[in-house]
Amino acid sequence: MTDHDTGRDDPAVPTLYDMYRDDPEGADKRLFGRIPNADRRGFLRGAGLATMTAMVGMAIPYHRTMPSGFIPMALAESEGAIEGKDGLSVLNDRPMNAETPPHLLDDAVTPTSRHFIRNNGIPPEDVDPDSWTLTIDGLVDEPMTLSIADLKERFEVVEENLTIECGGNGRAFFDPPASGNQWTYGAVACSRWTGVRLADVLKAAGVKDSVVYTAHYGADWHLSGDPDKLPISRGVPIEKAMNPHNLIAFAQNGEPIHPMNGAPLRLVVPGWPGSCSQKWLTRIQLRDQVHDGPKMTGTSYRVPNRPVAPGEDVPKEDFVIIEAMPVKSLITAPATGGETAERTIEVRGHAWAGDDSITKVEVSNDFGATWREASLDAPENPYAWQQWRAEASFPQAGYYEVWARATSDKGISQPHAIAWNPKGYLNNSMHRISVRVV
Repeated sequence: MTDHDTGRDDPAVPTLYDMYRDDPEGADKRLFGRIPNADRRGFLRGAGLATMTAMVGMAIPYHRTMPSGFIPMALAESEGAIEGKDGLSVLNDRPMNAETPPHLLDDAVTPTSRHFIRNNGIPPEDVDPDSWTLTIDGLVDEPMTLSIADLKERFEVVEENLTIECGGNGRAFFDPPASGNQWTYGAVACSRWTGVRLADVLKAAGVKDSVVYTAHYGADWHLSGDPDKLPISRGVPIEKAMNPHNLIAFAQNGEPIHPMNGAPLRLVVPGWPGSCSQKWLTRIQLRDQVHDGPKMTGTSYRVPNRPVAPGEDVPKEDFVIIEAMPVKSLITAPATGGETAERTIEVRGHAWAGDDSITKVEVSNDFGATWREASLDAPENPYAWQQWRAEASFPQAGYYEVWARATSDKGISQPHAIAWNPKGYLNNSMHRISVRVV
């Protein structure tokens, strides 16, 4: 990386992502002749539409509803590969954010190469595991600074398959649109993580009775490059922190953690938004109040305390912190948009439910008129997603959609419609794919 702020050889030359970050409406206009209208959507016109059509190789029927400020995927995919990653779609490169198409998430354990990337700042350049340390302080009996070797020697090392999902996964489908990275389905993964239990380390430090919340700190830089600013510092209630399935992890799928996934040390706090799982972990502080670090206050990772109408203006004081993620499922095979001559095909995927487990997954291929229960595997361990599979039969040639609907052990099922909120969080509407039978 040659430029600390952008990681590019010539920071004076704006990239596509720089243009969209600094002036998304102007970028639309400069590149494609697209002008935003009153409802914050844009439309392509004239030569701009012709340019975009040429880029994707076919007509764009819904070009009028393409969100203003959204980086066209035809360009995002041409930005170049991410070292150690395979097939991810880049949403932004400053900070780097990239998701995995659902059909590349078919494995029971997500390969490191296909684990999504969600960054808030600039990753650190020096990630030497031999010199890395983690400090535990705040309201503890014995503050500690531990090396990774200390963690391995002093505490039981465990391995678990753990699901991590960005709180904004599915934001791209909100209408009216919500600002932020326009994740579709692929900001979720379930890798096998190796580390020590967060609870064991906190107990060794001695948790004082007054502790209410944890505060997590990482070595990544604020996008401004200012060392006195943090890009993100979130935490969890002490009750959640003491869950035995939270890990201070130093390995991913039996190998060193990928640099974009937090090497050499990170938290994995499954079942809650991925933002709780601090990457490049350097410090855990115990506090006697709800943590107030960057991305903990205001409306960050918060939703209204009641159902709201799409587009409703919600006062800041009516937002609450997101805790457990909702019940959800994903169809990983076949890939959407496929064509088949078969009249019966296997459909498969994963399902998960925050702090809960999945008891049922159903599929429909007649737009929800009837449902068939899928075969469902037990989780490898708590907080691992569960595999499911079912047969879908098609009576004749034509266009079909296959829908998936999961139900948790609390009896909560996925909705058909999105529960809209201003920040575009927690979209757990049913996943649908298209199949053309010939």
